[in-house]
Amino acid sequence: MVGIVNNNRMKYFGLTLIAVILFIFDILLGSTSVSLREILNLFNGSGDNSMVSTIIFDYRIPKAITALISGIALSICGLQMQTLFKNPLADPYIMGISSGAGLGVALFLMGSSIFGASVISSLGMSIGITLSAWIGAFCVTLLIILLSKKLRDNLSLLIFGVMIGYIGSATVGLLQYFSSSAALKSYVVWSMGSFAGLSQSQLLILALFLIAGTLISIYNIKDLNLLLLGEQYAENMGINLRASKLRILISTTLLAGGVTAFCGPIGFIGIAVPHIARAVFKNADHRILMGGSALIGISTMLFADIIASLPGQSGVLPINTVSSLFGIPVILIIIIKKRMI
Repeated sequence: MVGIVNNNRMKYFGLTLIAVILFIFDILLGSTSVSLREILNLFNGSGDNSMVSTIIFDYRIPKAITALISGIALSICGLQMQTLFKNPLADPYIMGISSGAGLGVALFLMGSSIFGASVISSLGMSIGITLSAWIGAFCVTLLIILLSKKLRDNLSLLIFGVMIGYIGSATVGLLQYFSSSAALKSYVVWSMGSFAGLSQSQLLILALFLIAGTLISIYNIKDLNLLLLGEQYAENMGINLRASKLRILISTTLLAGGVTAFCGPIGFIGIAVPHIARAVFKNADHRILMGGSALIGISTMLFADIIASLPGQSGVLPINTVSSLFGIPVILIIIIKKRMI
């Protein structure tokens, strides 16, 4: 038993070290070359290069922190969803949260004929996109929460979430067909996902979403472990399934909804990372997997952000594209293994 605990501690230490190294590299690397000496000079007060200061403090550090927060949030969401629905391919967006956020942004950007152009001018593009994405995600979750009080079957709730996703996607498609080219371009850019451009106030709000959602997720650990043994067993152990399901949905909305609102939809990380954590720790205990998934999620998002930044090049890849290229092979491996068992 002591050996297992020490082994897990070593794995935690290794994952933490990898995350720290990737965080440093994410700050060092980018389209503009900045040396480690220039960065150290900024921190010790001997540097006076305003351009380097702007790049590091106003762009790269906030971007790296955003990637860190997104990695934790999406990974914890995926872990909870897979346990709740007993589905290895469940992720934070399986309940239609991403589609709800996307529909909110589509209505804001492309629904000028409904709301009027004055809405965009009065709110501002950045605030309007963030607010509309959060409202869309919140409305979908509220609908699912109300339905969860009537449905005890998780499969029915899962199917309902998928259908909401299809309805949202179909509505977005109609808006895209009738929208102007400028509005369509703005929506496409948002849907690609990005960690850049968040102000300090936006980053603080995103961090508050993370803290609130993570605290609820930690509170859910006992229920999640019991759910692994079946809902009937969990109820016999005194777990209130409806209350537990409600807490999981709320934490998912805070975490995934917050990331989607500020960074755009980022797919496949929530599916892939929990499986990697299970493979690394060889354990199903959520007391171990929750922290392990968070650390692996941090490293994954930082690594994806480094690749997306195209160090030495002028361009920046969409983060959703990079995360998909990482997550899809993991999903294919899961499916193949399931078919071979």
